[in-house]
Amino acid sequence: MSPLLLAAGLLAVTGALLLLALAVLPAGPQRVPLSRLDPTVAPPSSALAGASAVAGAAVERALARRGRVAAGTAALERAGVAMALPDLVLLVGLASVVLGALGFVVGGVLLAVVLAALAPLGTKGALAFRRGRRQSAFADQLDDSLQLMASSLRAGHSLLRAVDAVSTEAAAPTSEEFARIVNETRVGRDLADALDEVAERMASDDFRWVAQAIAIHREVGGNLAEVLDTVGHTIRERNAIRRQVKALAAEGKLSAVVLMALPFGIVGFLAISNPGYLAGFTEGLAGYVMVAVAVLLLLVGGLWLKKTVAIRF
Repeated sequence: MSPLLLAAGLLAVTGALLLLALAVLPAGPQRVPLSRLDPTVAPPSSALAGASAVAGAAVERALARRGRVAAGTAALERAGVAMALPDLVLLVGLASVVLGALGFVVGGVLLAVVLAALAPLGTKGALAFRRGRRQSAFADQLDDSLQLMASSLRAGHSLLRAVDAVSTEAAAPTSEEFARIVNETRVGRDLADALDEVAERMASDDFRWVAQAIAIHREVGGNLAEVLDTVGHTIRERNAIRRQVKALAAEGKLSAVVLMALPFGIVGFLAISNPGYLAGFTEGLAGYVMVAVAVLLLLVGGLWLKKTVAIRF
């Protein structure tokens, strides 16, 4: 059997497994039928649902033994992913196995290892990207949220009612975080703790100021609407400066990306146009030493460029 047919078969199996995973794993919030709310009616069971539950329980026990449940759940919450942690780990593991098998059939052990590592690394990168975008959106929406809270307080509403107004009127992710604050306070959690947790989850120094202002107001009293207006004005000025700094640093970031990609582009071009030119680096110890030094210098330069263009504000 030719490798092409094996690759096509593995791709077909991969598609079938992914469709099976999408059918078995929960896709998000869904309406629960009224028949399932009756405790006297046994829930319907199936082989697929049973296998998925057993696999998810095994993954959850493995994560619990390693102490990764809390950290993994927190990472999913910061990224705004509604899927449960065991389900995500199971799906990523399945993708790694399938990609590793495909790489082994097509290109051998090295390609199998590279493709198998793509699933966890890609998932980690996607979560980091979603987390950063979500935190940036929260920071951009905070000014409008504070204005809405101040307007609600001036209208005579309580603080919790003002927070509830933001959860219903603001856009995501601010609405999601404020709705979580409301739900947590309704079940008995202190408002200050809920606000501090949102500030920690969103990595927002500006919202920490808001949480501190609300905590001080609850202790000493005063006009909270005026305090929120003052904090909102400060946040607006900080956001304006932050956007200006981001615009000025964009050229430096683009230059860093070009400089980091240039060596790989040159090596790829030479490998295609003149492979014999690069063969000298693998014929003796001197060539390997030169490659190692080049990689080391590239890592040092990349870290230096990253430190230069990463402006903390």
